Amino acid sequence: MDSPVPQRPPEPRPRHRDRHGRGMRGPVAPPQVPLAASRADAFTDLVHDSVERLERRWTQLADVDFLVMDVPRVPEDTVPLGSSAPAAKGERARIVVYRRPVEIRAKNREERALLVHEVVVEQVAELLGLAPESVDPRYGQD
Repeated sequence: MDSPVPQRPPEPRPRHRDRHGRGMRGPVAPPQVPLAASRADAFTDLVHDSVERLERRWTQLADVDFLVMDVPRVPEDTVPLGSSAPAAKGERARIVVYRRPVEIRAKNREERALLVHEVVVEQVAELLGLAPESVDPRYGQD
């Protein structure tokens, strides 16, 4: 007695679940929740918050580019937390904050925010030729 082999459908059915039956995979958290932000994004936000705080007092900072880089490009004996470059021919002044060296030195989120602000204040002071205390009166007090 021959039993016919059932034919497969011409196109596979769409899969509604993953192969282990646990459901569709998706993001762990919606994008508006802070959990969804990467460490690099959170660090960039700290730099922008610090810059906004200083721009209220120093309007000339509108002509300065603030950048975040992971690590410094030039190997040195000591690893800088930030750097500044004055305006050059056809280029705007630039301040760079290095993310990884700052993150390594900070133990938690609050320390990281304070250290980022101190680095930004120090670089702005160097760029403007002022003391950090005159750029931000609260410098070094936190």
